[in-house]
Amino acid sequence: MRVETNGSLQIASRRKSALSRSPILPLGLLLLASLCSPATMAERPEEEFMNIRIVIGSESVEGVLYDNATARDFASRLPLSIELEDYASKEKVHTFPEKLSLEGAPAGSKGMSGDITYYSPWGNLAIFYKDHGYASGLVPLGRLNDPGKLARLCSTSCQVRIESM
Repeated sequence: MRVETNGSLQIASRRKSALSRSPILPLGLLLLASLCSPATMAERPEEEFMNIRIVIGSESVEGVLYDNATARDFASRLPLSIELEDYASKEKVHTFPEKLSLEGAPAGSKGMSGDITYYSPWGNLAIFYKDHGYASGLVPLGRLNDPGKLARLCSTSCQVRIESM
């Protein structure tokens, strides 16, 4: 402890010393750091901005797009008729001829069941029907309400129409 002639400085020094030994402060700082990390920021739900549906034959799966630059760029291309192909038995993918905007995009995110994402290194749409985990370059676009239905309706590859509602 620092000893000063001013009594209030001496008290402040004692408090600082007591806080630095407290297990609560390091845990609090760790919690704060984890809440502000880029990975956690990318996992937080974003504001919704457009309802969509993926039409497969006479069936459809509904979802929502988030309000971010990449999702807005994707939405500007709707309605969109594409072929979705199965990839790694976890996701349905389609490679775009032109890349989507990455303005303000996170460094990466988790690909979880139901996530509609854009994998920027390959320029493809990736719709997860099983959990994948964190991937650099994976940008959240939105969520499907029933990813299992997409997997059932499109077992390997299929033609779909993605449209706004």
